[in-house]
Amino acid sequence: MKQTGAIIFHPPVGPSAVERMVASAREASACDLVQSLQPLIPTIIVVCSPDSSGIFESLGAHVLTVEGPEEFHFGDTLKEIIREYSLESVVYFGSGSGMLLTPEQLEGIVRFTQRAQAAVLFNNFYSCDFAVFTDTSSLLQFPLPETDNGLGFLLADFGVSCYSLPRSLASQFDLDTPIDLLLLKEAGRGGPRLHEFLGRQQFDHPSLKQISTLLIERTALVYLVGRVSPVTWQAFEQQVACRTAGMIEGRGMKAYADRQPPVLANLFRERGFGDFFGALEESADAAIIDSRPLLARNGTLPSSYERFSSDLFRVPELKDPAWIEFTQQALNCSIPILLGGHSLVSGGLYLLSEICWKGRNLPRRLHPEPYEGEESQHEPISGQASD
Repeated sequence: MKQTGAIIFHPPVGPSAVERMVASAREASACDLVQSLQPLIPTIIVVCSPDSSGIFESLGAHVLTVEGPEEFHFGDTLKEIIREYSLESVVYFGSGSGMLLTPEQLEGIVRFTQRAQAAVLFNNFYSCDFAVFTDTSSLLQFPLPETDNGLGFLLADFGVSCYSLPRSLASQFDLDTPIDLLLLKEAGRGGPRLHEFLGRQQFDHPSLKQISTLLIERTALVYLVGRVSPVTWQAFEQQVACRTAGMIEGRGMKAYADRQPPVLANLFRERGFGDFFGALEESADAAIIDSRPLLARNGTLPSSYERFSSDLFRVPELKDPAWIEFTQQALNCSIPILLGGHSLVSGGLYLLSEICWKGRNLPRRLHPEPYEGEESQHEPISGQASD
């Protein structure tokens, strides 16, 4: 058996209360993940973290201390850990990912490490949150990136065989913003430590309940904007009752940071935000918006504190004029708006399609079964609940 380790990156965060809340949730999630991985990882579990409280050591993990976000380099740190512990294969997680994987799914992911072929398995090839490396000797030869987002493209360009898990809630959800915490709490999801932490948090969002109600209205139209995978969009549309429309904007934003700006970003710079929100009011009943690619300037974003404040519509806490105007107009919009980052329009859409049905005894057979010829055993669509 290979010398196999698990590495969890829990990076430093800013000093604000909302940033600390997200970081604490990620820490709780990472603790749950460490406990789930303990019986599966034969060699060592390393947590790369600024924490000095000993919480990860108390669970049997080793800790590599990170001083601050400016000093953190994903690729260099990954190589450092591989060399220090002589690891031949590695399972890597960001501390906000993997929390919804079942024990069977985790076992299958760890089993991938024992493949003889040099290969990598990604949760999302286009924007990595967790990955499995079967042969670390090849990793040590490559100039790995500062962040994990573009890792799939880089390794594929170097000729490494790359695989990707099927898109699902478990594989795509990444706890990255306060909206992700809110959705997890509403859905009642997460491991024991994370569930306990979420139970202590108080959330107040002006539009989530309205949007959840509209998702089960057959006549409603909900508009999606941002880095939406067509596969995720299709799965979302199959689970909600409403109609959906939208614009896919900014995919590959971090993996290919020098790419052309999204169409909407260009329009915003030329004409402001008024026309956009006015059109939404006329054409849709609600909107779910990944704001990052729309407001990034030359691929850069303001601090996580400012982004999180925008997601929560805390306009007085914003400093950037563009983010102030965008957030205020979204708040003033006559239709409910849900703002967030990439996680909102990836794993978040899967969670929203669960949340909207909670406590509602409504028909869930919303789409006809595919016809496969005379031998098909599928029942025709009916008005009865199938759960």
